[in-house]
Amino acid sequence: MSVRQISPVPHKVIGVAVIWNQQGEILIDRRLPYGKMAGLWEFPGGKVEPGETIAACIQREIQEELGIKVDVGEHLITVDHTYTDLQVTLTVHYCQHREGIPQPIECEQLRWVKPEELNNFTFPEANIEIIAAIQQRESGR
Repeated sequence: MSVRQISPVPHKVIGVAVIWNQQGEILIDRRLPYGKMAGLWEFPGGKVEPGETIAACIQREIQEELGIKVDVGEHLITVDHTYTDLQVTLTVHYCQHREGIPQPIECEQLRWVKPEELNNFTFPEANIEIIAAIQQRESGR
């Protein structure tokens, strides 16, 4: 009897942006209604390409997904999370909206929300720690 080798789940490093505007609101987007985690809300970002820094990844992904430019600021939190079929490392940075009007290019919907409103939206499991970190940081300001 042979033992079947279980291959490890894929691991992706994701650059994540918590984008602020001048009104103290954060930009969130709703995933498309099909595919992984369909219809859930998230902080925009994407997979880091080989040789790319987290900051460069965030700037590229935000330009591609939302059509805007951001300034990448301080590191907020890094979250390691394992789903049944995927392991992710989310490296999250505060970003400032610099230029352009956000467009839902690769998502269903966009919304600017106050930090305390984040709990009103359904996010993927890995994002819960990000929301907690934002709210903890903001309550201390």
